[in-house]
Amino acid sequence: MPKRFFVTGTDTGIGKSLVSAILMLGLDASYWKPIQSGLLDQSDTDWIKEVTERPSELFYPETYRLRNPLSPHESARLDGVEIKLSDFQLPETKGTLIVEGAGGVLVPINQRQFMLDLIDYLELPVIVVAKSGLGTINHTLLTLQSLKSKKIPILGVVLSGDKNARNAETIEFYGNIPVIAQIERIKNFSPENLRRAYSRSF
Repeated sequence: MPKRFFVTGTDTGIGKSLVSAILMLGLDASYWKPIQSGLLDQSDTDWIKEVTERPSELFYPETYRLRNPLSPHESARLDGVEIKLSDFQLPETKGTLIVEGAGGVLVPINQRQFMLDLIDYLELPVIVVAKSGLGTINHTLLTLQSLKSKKIPILGVVLSGDKNARNAETIEFYGNIPVIAQIERIKNFSPENLRRAYSRSF
């Protein structure tokens, strides 16, 4: 695994934060969420801090903290700000850094650019998180196609949910990208269980 990589997904609520938490513990990594869209409840950074119990210095502040749980471009509009690629700078870290996106790769971040453009701007390879069940083939292949259109290196796909060997094989065949892990449901998000998920899946 490279020292820095970006965790994206085929949708919102797909398991990006869970996978980021598992990888953070498994790789002894730092974490950065460039855009947090939705501050009414717990932020993704706060949730990962809670479930991993890792030191605060391993978490870097978001570049944009937007109040409403909407697409970044719309949440930014309501907050009266415009997201600009030039505002993003990778944190300096000697160890592994996990960068987590918001939503999928074609979620707009402003009137002209998408999450895909932020990934390209940061020049990071990508892990794609997708659900394991019905509908994942179409969504995952479209996501891979979008990343390939920008020539963004793809480390692999992580499937979240009940294991589905046929969907994994289909994604690997048609996407020409490996499924590097399948994360099954975790009932208790303790550091021990997350570490166990890493050792069992990666």
